[in-house]
Amino acid sequence: MTRFRLDLGYRGTDFHGWAKQPGLRTVQGSLEDGLARVTGTEVATVVAGRTDAGVHARRQVVHIDVDEAGLAKLIGRSGRSPEQALLTRLRGVLTVDGSDDLVIHAVTEVPADFDARFSALWRSYQYRLADHRSFLDPLLTAMTPRHKGELDAEAMAEAAHEARGLHDFLPFCKPRDGATTIRTLHDLDVARDQDAVITIDLRADAFCHHMVRALVGGLIRVGSGAWPVTRPAELLAEADAGITATGPMHVTPAHGLVLTGVGYPDPADYAARAAQTMARRDLG
Repeated sequence: MTRFRLDLGYRGTDFHGWAKQPGLRTVQGSLEDGLARVTGTEVATVVAGRTDAGVHARRQVVHIDVDEAGLAKLIGRSGRSPEQALLTRLRGVLTVDGSDDLVIHAVTEVPADFDARFSALWRSYQYRLADHRSFLDPLLTAMTPRHKGELDAEAMAEAAHEARGLHDFLPFCKPRDGATTIRTLHDLDVARDQDAVITIDLRADAFCHHMVRALVGGLIRVGSGAWPVTRPAELLAEADAGITATGPMHVTPAHGLVLTGVGYPDPADYAARAAQTMARRDLG
């Protein structure tokens, strides 16, 4: 088997999320259908981070394994390298039906110990949000939810700063059975761009289910005056101390969220990072 890293992006508007679902168009389903067409065999994908329905990705990462027969069919008589053949042919089959919302940026052969999910050091996201101060670009409405009234972006930025670090993010996660909600939030920054649209940039070692959109929802409560600036940090401190449980979250619309990047260590550290990631996190 030969392992490849695929760097790709997608506009999530017309996809029912990343994961395959019977009878629904998903990113994984479309990608694996394309891979089957160019290799002549089923090829399973492993993704850096699953995205919900409507969420976009500028830079997502996937790894696949292709056997010798698949490589032979892929290359054919072209004389191209496996990477060139996979990139060119996969781009071709993904656009044959006229769709342009799934783009393959690059294909790279990688060592067998590279794991798109477990070898990752961090994932980064951006959330865009317009309020009454914002100029709403009609070309970007598909990825910019609107908030009624005006938000205090400075208060949101202050609250965001206090939420960084290693915490139990249970107040801002939909927990899964047997999974931890402890994460390290490296960056959480709030600003207004040149159109006064509020941008919220996040980077963490990993994100639990709904974590990004729930954190944004909490910051919106701060910006609207419904919560004091200290409330998000207080909720995290209570969770860290084990004295709180998950409660009703304000989860913002999916279409404002974009996966902007995934970071990896040097190739020599792929296996060690994967082992570290698979170990259960704790607050120690």
